[in-house]
Amino acid sequence: MIDEQLTSRIIKAFYTVYNSLGHGFLERIYHNAMIIQLVSDGLVIETQKPIAVLYGENVIGTFSADLVVDEKVIVELKAKEGLHEAHEAQLTNYLRATDLEIGLLFNFGKQPEFKRKYFSNRNKRRSKHETDNILQSLLVENPPKSA
Repeated sequence: MIDEQLTSRIIKAFYTVYNSLGHGFLERIYHNAMIIQLVSDGLVIETQKPIAVLYGENVIGTFSADLVVDEKVIVELKAKEGLHEAHEAQLTNYLRATDLEIGLLFNFGKQPEFKRKYFSNRNKRRSKHETDNILQSLLVENPPKSA
C-alpha cells in the first residue's frame, strides 16, 4: 500500500481527536483539533489549500481541500450522521484534480468512520507543474474574495 506509514499516522491522529472530543461538534472544531494533533505528531499541514478544477485547458473553478498532509495526502473532514457516496465522490474528485494519489475521508459522527481512497496519477491528464501554473494564474487574475 502506498504511504501506508503516513496514512496510519493520520488515522491514529483522527482517533486521538475523536476519543478526546467525541461527536456533536461542528466540523470546524474537528478541523482545528486535527491540525493541532497532526502538527504535534510532526507532520506538515496545509489547510484550506486551493485546487483548480479544469475542463479541457480551462479553469472552471477552485475548491479548498480541508487538509493536505506532508504534500502527499488529502484529508477531508465531515461531522455528519454517516458517510455517503457523495462524500467519497468528493474526495475522489479532489484526487482527480491534483497530483496527489491518496486521500482520507474522516467522519466525526456518532461512530468514527474513515475511508481511504487511491487515484493513480496514471489516470490523470496533466502534470503537477501544469496544475500549479494554472492555479497560480487563476489566483493572480481572480484573487479569492473574503466572506
